[in-house]
Amino acid sequence: MIEMRQVEKFYGPFHALKGIDFSVTKGEKIVLCGPSGSGKSTLIRCINHLEPIASGEIVVAGHRLSDSQDAVDAVRREVGMVFQQFNLFPHKTVLENCILAPMRVRKLSRAEAEETARKYLERVRIGDQAAKYPAQLSGGQQQRVAIARALCMEPKAMLFDEPTSALDPEMVKEVLDTMVSLARDGMTMICVTHEMGFARQVADRVIFMADGEIVEENAPDAFFSNPRHERSRAFLGEILAHH
Repeated sequence: MIEMRQVEKFYGPFHALKGIDFSVTKGEKIVLCGPSGSGKSTLIRCINHLEPIASGEIVVAGHRLSDSQDAVDAVRREVGMVFQQFNLFPHKTVLENCILAPMRVRKLSRAEAEETARKYLERVRIGDQAAKYPAQLSGGQQQRVAIARALCMEPKAMLFDEPTSALDPEMVKEVLDTMVSLARDGMTMICVTHEMGFARQVADRVIFMADGEIVEENAPDAFFSNPRHERSRAFLGEILAHH
């Protein structure tokens, strides 16, 4: 589904990604973790070309990202993205936020787009909020709207970039529960998160990054109970001390 080969990324002189080799098969759930500045968010932002790469190649659902703008557009149609900040349009209702891209990009009629949107708003358990504006919702509800909005494009894979880190603690669970149920439905997912309980519950693989490199990759149980690398051990010690 997603393949990165020898991907290099720089921000000026800063080497953000160093020779990343990484692949995700259909239906796989990957959790990316690591200290701040390790390249996790950069890596997933490269997958849908929000960040261009310096060298290497990325192929998503058969589309090679470097080929053309058409390839980039095709990838963005297939890959949903949910950010730390919800990025909803404040002047549009929840329903309008959800139907915009399907009508514009997928060329659905308004009726079709609304039907799809209502289905996914129900799916994330906020069907009753469709007529409200984002500012009338809690942070947890807004993030669930953002997830529904991504699902309305019927993506083949979903990328989550620290989707709970901007939320108040009491709202984290409702968003993670939504993500867990998506995972159970077989959605291909890559999640950058520090929520280690979520990682244990749904991840097929945990990938630990530091300094722009993949340091360790393992099944969750093995990663948490017996991390192989000194950096992983230090990171886990710190995370677990905070929770």
